Amino acid sequence: MNATMLMILWGVAIVVLVVVEIFTLGLTTIWFAAGALAALILAALGAPIVVQVLVFAIVSIVLLYFTRPVISKWFNKTRVKTNAEGLVGKHAYVIEEIDNIKATGKIKVDGMEWTARTEQDGMTIPKDALITIKKIEGVRAIVEQNKEEN
Repeated sequence: MNATMLMILWGVAIVVLVVVEIFTLGLTTIWFAAGALAALILAALGAPIVVQVLVFAIVSIVLLYFTRPVISKWFNKTRVKTNAEGLVGKHAYVIEEIDNIKATGKIKVDGMEWTARTEQDGMTIPKDALITIKKIEGVRAIVEQNKEEN
């Protein structure tokens, strides 16, 4: 394949990847578009196709791995958390002792009851204790007892 054809191919790849990114807004394909741009530059300089493909892969993966988390936080900082993810960080009271070994535990937050577990087995949190919701896993709230309650 000649250099002009490779440049066209990489150019088309860039356009397709950018269009996909615009429609999905997942901050994933944009990094592959950047990798395709690097490969396009190498194609213009006459680099072998193997080098172009390697640079495409390396640039895409490095950008995806190192910059996506930072950029995602920056873009999503004004996003309002909804539903279950909005519960993370909230405080609640235990309405049934939490004991992972016995598979018991309920909390009440925002007027709703949730099954609750601790992050570590063997730990119990008594009824009426104040907890903080650390994360939601399926239909369970993963909680920790507030320090002043210990």
